[in-house]
Amino acid sequence: MVTQTREPQYQFCLDIRDRSGLTELGLMTNQCWHDDPRRMAFFLARYKFVSKMLHGKQSALEVGCGDAFGTRIVRQEVPRVVAIDFDPVFIEDVNRRMEPKWAFECKVHDMLTGPLDERLESAYSLDVLEHILPQDEDRFLRNVVASLTDDGVLIVGMPSLQSQSYASKASKEGHVNCKDHEEFRLVMRKYFKNVFMFSMNDEVVHTGFGPMAHYLIAMCVGPC
Repeated sequence: MVTQTREPQYQFCLDIRDRSGLTELGLMTNQCWHDDPRRMAFFLARYKFVSKMLHGKQSALEVGCGDAFGTRIVRQEVPRVVAIDFDPVFIEDVNRRMEPKWAFECKVHDMLTGPLDERLESAYSLDVLEHILPQDEDRFLRNVVASLTDDGVLIVGMPSLQSQSYASKASKEGHVNCKDHEEFRLVMRKYFKNVFMFSMNDEVVHTGFGPMAHYLIAMCVGPC
């Protein structure tokens, strides 16, 4: 095995490999890397957007973390992150891969059963709301809001209704509650005094024409 890089400034790559090993992808991210690698750029860009919007917050709740592969990006900006998911398979995977340098609390919790047992300054939920049945949506969102402080911030991201014409068969099976730009804004206005809408195409977040967005992000400020 070669143990020395030809350019010395890259030797630290081998040092990290020898000291910490090579990073393992999470269950969902591994599937993405195998089947649709460029999608990783899209979902990691969403986490970067969240991390920048929550800069300065001391705590954040991730609702529906999946394998939490992108959670570390938010952890870069927010000192304390609590990540929850209703599926213990993913929580077990996350905690097995947890690294001390980027540690965060990760536990099983179904937001449909009730709010978190504490209130945090901010929360975010990416690619989750579209999986919540319409009849459960109000309970889900009210429990998320109840997990926030009085001046809390919530960021919610979901694929647009228009994007579903291009979604895979597997995605469509789980997407039972997609919305268009205006409907999404009106839903979130029921729970927050201020809702700022963003559009997203591929890895680019912008304020462009809602119906042409593949992905929608609502930044909600000030719970009602």
